[in-house]
Formats: sequence, structure tokens, C-alpha cells
Amino acid sequence: MIVDDRTLADLHGRFLGDPSPTDVIAFDLGAEGGGPAAEIYASLDCARRVAARRGVSLERELALYLIHGSLHLCGLDDHAEEGRREMRNAERALLAELGYEHDSAPHEE
Repeated sequence: MIVDDRTLADLHGRFLGDPSPTDVIAFDLGAEGGGPAAEIYASLDCARRVAARRGVSLERELALYLIHGSLHLCGLDDHAEEGRREMRNAERALLAELGYEHDSAPHEE
């Protein structure tokens, strides 16, 4: 889901106990009930700001957020340094697979 900053901050507060703005949140819903196994919410407002600041396309920034959320759903965690390195390497590899140029710090927020 592509949402605005306010919607994502609300979700961040309600489900993760942190009402601050963020760029992406991923929810693992499990496979029960035959519906989607996960939902990823990305902030279009944040993507616009960060893309402009970093000089990349909006599409590339949104792709990064969706990749980042997907990697969390796959079990990667970037809250500790070792996991952060693994997450960044995976982000770079997936962005390259999608045809986006190398970025030295793909996910900064």
C-alpha cells in the first residue's frame, strides 16, 4: 500500500508503539484464511522527500521501500549492525536486479 506520512505514522503508533513518521512498515499476516500473507505500507510523502534529497527517482525510492519491507518479512533485521550490513547488501542486489544503479547507502531512514 502506498500511503501518506500521516497514515503511516498512525499505523506505526498503533501497531509498533512509535507514533513517529517512518518510510515503510511490513506486517506479517500469516497464511491463514487464504488472504495475503503480508502487507507492506510505504510513505509516498517520505519517498518524494528522500528521492529529491538523494537525487534518485521516486520510483527507485519506492522500490527500495518495498524491497526493505519484503526483506523484513523474509526475516532480515537491520536494527543491529551485522543485520544492517546484510540488509543493505540484499537491498543493493535486489535494486540491481530491477535495473537501478548502485547506491552506497540505499536505505537511510
